[in-house]
Amino acid sequence: MKKLFLGLALTAGTLAFAQETETKTETKTVNASPLKKDVQPVRFGIKAGGNSAYFSEQKFGINSQQLGFHAGAFVNIPLSKQFSLQPEVLYNQMGAKDVISSTETDNGVTNVKTKVEGRVKMNYISVPLMVQMRPVDNFYIEAGPEFSYFINGKTKGETSIATTTGGVTTTTTSSNTEDIDKDQINRFNFGLGLGLGYDITSNIGISARYVNSLTKIDKSRPAAENNNRVFQLGLNYKF
Repeated sequence: MKKLFLGLALTAGTLAFAQETETKTETKTVNASPLKKDVQPVRFGIKAGGNSAYFSEQKFGINSQQLGFHAGAFVNIPLSKQFSLQPEVLYNQMGAKDVISSTETDNGVTNVKTKVEGRVKMNYISVPLMVQMRPVDNFYIEAGPEFSYFINGKTKGETSIATTTGGVTTTTTSSNTEDIDKDQINRFNFGLGLGLGYDITSNIGISARYVNSLTKIDKSRPAAENNNRVFQLGLNYKF
């Protein structure tokens, strides 16, 4: 009789253990990739701002800066919390200005100031490809290549004569403008950009960028003394 009860107890214990084993489930914890942690969504936007451009053969200064603008669209593609990729398509104005001569004469009665300036305005379609790094949430630094294609441009010569007699100044200006010969220009322009930016809000930001071109403008001249330099300051809006 005792053997019978002992056998039943062993059988019941075996069945209970088997049922407990079947009810156990294995839980695995999958850690998210650190590269994708806290990644923001892809965002599209528009941007526009002013340009200050000059040629590499010139000394940087007020007298060599040709003012223009840039405008276009971009897409910001986050790669991680700190890094993102931002391709852009811009209408981009470059060029240069130069004071060819500046003279002043004074005979005690009349003062005459004569200035002769030359300007080059060049219009490009530019495609910057910037890698952005955010050391803090609202501030970033960026760097990357810029590929541009020359559309058209003009050269302008301007002479201004300011005559002052008896405290009264009269200014006369004359100018002539010519289209740039596209056959003399290297259509493709390659440069490297370096900049920084700040997000004022989640939608509105400001940015500053410097682009140093490495390809020559005029086909007949060496590239080292014949490429574009441009500073850009602008606003951007993310949708």
